[in-house]
Amino acid sequence: MSYSPAPILQALRLHTRPAHDQLEQHAFNQQLTAGTITEATTTHFLAKMYGFLVPYEARLRQQPLGPAWEVGIRQRAHLILKDLQQPASSLALCSSMPPLGSWPQLLGAMYVVEGSTLGGQVIARQLARADIPQRSYFSGYGERTGPLWKAFCQLLAQEATPENEAEIVQSASLTFQILDAWLNQPPA
Repeated sequence: MSYSPAPILQALRLHTRPAHDQLEQHAFNQQLTAGTITEATTTHFLAKMYGFLVPYEARLRQQPLGPAWEVGIRQRAHLILKDLQQPASSLALCSSMPPLGSWPQLLGAMYVVEGSTLGGQVIARQLARADIPQRSYFSGYGERTGPLWKAFCQLLAQEATPENEAEIVQSASLTFQILDAWLNQPPA
């Protein structure tokens, strides 16, 4: 018997692919792929990710999520501060966040952010090979990354309905697009 992903996961993979591929064109990812990654590029990327995660995580904490969602563990912006060794006040925050006012919008954004933990594991190994020390954030949840992703996918599948699926997918696509725009925005 073969495994078939939940319909919401199939829809998310299919419909967010263009936005995900666009995000992969960022200079950080291109340098990783080419084997030319630098500490300066990594630092810049992490600073931008921090600016996106702080407002996202604040909204996540405001939601009445039950213990199964493990919201405390899913807060990772503090790992970037550990990597950068800079005060939070020195880092710009993203002011154009995707709308996260509804449950389906939050689920779509969570799909993007939680999914990034999987790619982060690959990035952490590439940074280690390049002898770049800023890897805490990219290490995701360590050995729990896979199990936490699977748990998230199960919860997402339970919460998705035919009535909210389109909004979840739209939110995930918009989250990818806004994150891409933020990462590519020049410093102020």
